[in-house]
Amino acid sequence: MADKKPVYLTAEGKARLEQELGYLKTEKMQQIADEMGRAIAEGDLRENAGYDEARRAMWQNNSRIAELEDILSRVVIVESGQGTPTEVSIGVTVGLETSNGTRMSLTMVGSHESDVFSGKISNESPLGAALMGKKIGDEVEVKGPKGNQTYVVIELSYAG
Repeated sequence: MADKKPVYLTAEGKARLEQELGYLKTEKMQQIADEMGRAIAEGDLRENAGYDEARRAMWQNNSRIAELEDILSRVVIVESGQGTPTEVSIGVTVGLETSNGTRMSLTMVGSHESDVFSGKISNESPLGAALMGKKIGDEVEVKGPKGNQTYVVIELSYAG
């Protein structure tokens, strides 16, 4: 089996995944067991929709538990630095300006923490990958659904 790549997370991101894992292994598992017990008490399992649904929920829960355990086994915590970063990396907030003068601020995160609506983009996304390693003043061009877009890095700071 090939080595799996590391999962880059902030300490907060790791804590959220650990919290979800704990919930799935305890509360959610108990809820599913209770549902399954009620369905079994109804009798004939061959045509018991409640039992089928409880089995499906258990399968989904176990799949998510396995996924979270795999992710957490490969976590590399990204620490925010001190001072001002010199280049774009995970944990850095990047100020960008587009060719038409629009300004935006994005924070580089690992793929499991990305949330475009919160301004967090993955280092594996097209824009994120193009920005990695860039310095203030560097330009990047990214192909998008509406054509190519050019961005200039105008500011770097540590997320936080």
